[in-house]
Amino acid sequence: MANKKTSSKATKYIFVVGGVMSGVGKGVTTASIGRILQSKGFNVSAIKVDPYINVDAGTMNPVEHGEVFVTEDGDETDQDIGNYERFLNKNIYRENYMTTGRVYQTVIEKERNLEYKGKCVEVVPHIPMEIRDRIYKAVEKTKAEIMIIEIGGTVGEYQNLLFLEAARMMKLYNPKDVAFVMVTYLPIPNKIGEMKTKPTQYAIRTLNGAGIQPDFVVARSRVSIDEPRRKKIAINCNIDQEAVISAPDIDSIYDVPINFEKNELGARILKQFGLRARKKDLVDWRKMISKVKRAKKEVNIGIVGKYFTTGDFCLSDSYISVIEALKHGCMVNGAVPKLHWINTEDIEKEGTKSLKQYDGIIVPQGWGSRGSEGKIETIKYCREKGLPYFGLCYGMQMAAIEFARNVCGYKDANSEEVAPKTTNPIIHIMPEQKELLAKKQYGGTIRLGGWPCKIKKGTHLAKAYEKKFGNKITVSERHRHRYEFNSAYRKEFEEKGMTIAGTSPDNKIVEAIEITDHPFFIGTQFHPEYISRPLDPHPLFVEFVKVCLSLKKK
Repeated sequence: MANKKTSSKATKYIFVVGGVMSGVGKGVTTASIGRILQSKGFNVSAIKVDPYINVDAGTMNPVEHGEVFVTEDGDETDQDIGNYERFLNKNIYRENYMTTGRVYQTVIEKERNLEYKGKCVEVVPHIPMEIRDRIYKAVEKTKAEIMIIEIGGTVGEYQNLLFLEAARMMKLYNPKDVAFVMVTYLPIPNKIGEMKTKPTQYAIRTLNGAGIQPDFVVARSRVSIDEPRRKKIAINCNIDQEAVISAPDIDSIYDVPINFEKNELGARILKQFGLRARKKDLVDWRKMISKVKRAKKEVNIGIVGKYFTTGDFCLSDSYISVIEALKHGCMVNGAVPKLHWINTEDIEKEGTKSLKQYDGIIVPQGWGSRGSEGKIETIKYCREKGLPYFGLCYGMQMAAIEFARNVCGYKDANSEEVAPKTTNPIIHIMPEQKELLAKKQYGGTIRLGGWPCKIKKGTHLAKAYEKKFGNKITVSERHRHRYEFNSAYRKEFEEKGMTIAGTSPDNKIVEAIEITDHPFFIGTQFHPEYISRPLDPHPLFVEFVKVCLSLKKK
């Protein structure tokens, strides 16, 4: 039942858990620890554990859960997987993502297949054992020397108990190979003005109740933790004072690894595992951060969407990969991104007069009919005024509809997703999707993951890619869609001035469109934001920011 390897060559496991409240930055902490240890010469990978019953993140509303991040092999995952890829600068695959629903589904399938040989299958130990086995499979897939496992949710919630039990079992049988990091929050109540450690103390005691003692505590707060508070956590929570790592609020998530290293977190983790650094750490990362801090030019980008309003609050998690990809594009161009959130329904009510203040516009991914007319009006403004426009997935589809209505003369042009009975379905459902929808097979059935895209030479798209890939005419880009451009209109579009800039290798699926005599008017059916990374920015975002800056100068 147990993996009893204890040699120094065994894979090391770091479990990251949360305390006090959600949203304290476990994902960024996990990614940052990974970056630090990777920079010291180790093969590092990361796993995200989500305690919800959903099999994956694909069917959840973005406002409720944030962005759905799609891996190269087509898994619809939590947005933290995106952070892992950006920080580690490598692909993370489906083996590195699990949910309660996915674990239970597998255990039930095994029971139905008699894989438990007639035993009574129980929540404990069989669910924790399946969790543990999935972790080992991810190690086998990635060949990771250090695997970091982020357990979603907050300690004390019923939902993540079984994942904590799996971690406890692994620590029991491999005590030298398993470490625990708790990411907690230390509030500073306004009326009191003092940083409080009591919520963290209770969180750690709750974790102790699950049979786990943290080795490190990442102390999140508005400001750095001071020595009296650090000492109080150490004394009351049975932890080394030096293992309490300060994590104050900072301007950029990319500063987090450097901030952690001020407390020598990487060296302390390696010492606990009996390992030594193999090379100098964070050299390329520090160069990247230094360039960001030297940036002076500002670029104002409007992001037109509908997934950032929840009650009285505005959240941007629905578009986190787009935000980060824009930051990466700005890094290359020595620019500071100023992002502005534009609700499509406000455009529908008030018109496009507010758009003139921006240097460029992005319409990102989306689903359904709400706000679609506001996006179309935005795109018309960009096309007619020469304002740089970048449409991502749904943003490309809306650009095609706008062109059909206002250039080709199809006033009723629409998407079958928005208007199923439209007489001019410029965007229609992919043929293989019709049967799936008829059977109500929604989860995990859309076009997902990396697919090849053939680039047309002489286009803006080609020029952007050439700067990174040279003369390579086929690239891989990630997808997440059920509807596509209707090729019945393709010839007329090209005659009216819309260039089909990218297609599938067999030329059947339109992957990208552009207006070549426009400064920058590009729509992609794929999601370039998914594969953009701070050390490897996506060329389309680099070019978009470059054009925005050049027009701003003029």
